[in-house]
Amino acid sequence: MTSAKGRAVERAEAARLLGLFLDAGAEPVETAILQPADTLLDLYGEDIRARAFTTQGPDGEAMLRPDFTVPVVQMHMENGGDPARYAYAGEVFRRQPADADRPSEYVQVGFELFGGERAETDAECFALFHRIVPGARIVTGDIGILTAAVRGLTTSPARKTALMRHIWRPRRFRTLLDRYAGKTALPEHRRALLEAADPFAGAGPEIGLRDRDDVAARIEALRADAAEPPIPATEVEIVDEILDMRAGSASALSRLRDLAVDLPALVDAVEGLAARLDALDRAGIAPADLPFEGSHGRSTMEYYDGFVFSISHPGRPELPPVATGGRYDALTRALGGGRAAPAVGGVVRPALTLEAPSC
Repeated sequence: MTSAKGRAVERAEAARLLGLFLDAGAEPVETAILQPADTLLDLYGEDIRARAFTTQGPDGEAMLRPDFTVPVVQMHMENGGDPARYAYAGEVFRRQPADADRPSEYVQVGFELFGGERAETDAECFALFHRIVPGARIVTGDIGILTAAVRGLTTSPARKTALMRHIWRPRRFRTLLDRYAGKTALPEHRRALLEAADPFAGAGPEIGLRDRDDVAARIEALRADAAEPPIPATEVEIVDEILDMRAGSASALSRLRDLAVDLPALVDAVEGLAARLDALDRAGIAPADLPFEGSHGRSTMEYYDGFVFSISHPGRPELPPVATGGRYDALTRALGGGRAAPAVGGVVRPALTLEAPSC
C-alpha cells in the first residue's frame, strides 16, 4: 500500500482503530519521531537494535522511533506512574531484510494500560484487541512461565543469568542449556586452556581492550563454570516440555500445574495464568478454545515478561501478525528509576487489517 490513495486508506483505518481505543477509555498521546538512542535502544532487544535507523541528534545518538511502547512508558513513569490508559497512532521505522517485501516505514496504532490487577488488565487488554482486530489465528503465551522455570533450575546464578539473557535467542539458549546439562562437551581448545597450569604460557604481547587481569578473571569464571555439576535431567525435561507445549489454554494450565509439582518455582507464574484464564472466561473468551504455546513471544520484543499474544490472518503466513501485545512490568522499572507499575498493551498494523484474510 504505497500509493497516495493507499496511504490515505491506511490513515483512515488507523483513525478508526484509534477511535475504538479512545472509546475504551484511553487518553490520546503522541511521542517524538526522533528518540534518544543511547537511553532507549538497549531496552528493545537485539532484533530491534539491529533494525533501528540511527543518526546523530542535537543531544547525541538518536533513532527514528521503532515502536511507541518504550517512549510511552518513559513518559508515563516520568509523570508519576499512576493508573492510566493511553492510545496512539503514527509511523514507526525498522530496517527490513533485503529479501523481505515489507515496508521500512509503516503506521502503528496501540493501546497501553497501566495499573490495576494483572489478571484483570491482561484480560481487558486482550479482549479489546480480540474484539476489534480481524484475524482468526490467535496464539497466546506467557514469558513469565519460562523465566520462572529458568530461575528455578538447580545451577549457579551465573548460568541462570546467561540463560535468561538468551531466552529471546532460541538457538543460543538451546546451546547453553545442552552444555549446562552436560549433553555437550566444551570445545577442545577451551578445555585445554582451562586445564593449563599457566594459561598465559607462550602468549604473545597484550593487544585489544582487555588487559591481563581481565583475561585472568574471565578464565577463572570459566573454570568455576566448568566445575559446576550439570543441571538435573528432570529439570531440563521440564523446560523442554514448556517450550514444546501447544494446546488449548485450559489443557496447558493442567499440564503446567503437574510440572510445578516437580519444579516449585513455577507455582506463582502458573497460578497467574490460572487467574488470567478466569478473567478471560468472565470476559467471554473460553480458555479451552484459546491456543497456548509455551515458546510464544520469544521472537517479539524483549521487554515482554508475562502474558503475550498475537493475532494473524489465517492462511497468510507471509504476513506479519496483524496485532501483538503483552505484559511488560520490568520495562516500567527500568524506566522508572526502580519504581515499577503493572503494565500491559498491544499494537495493531492498520495496513494489515485491510488485507483480505484467506480462510
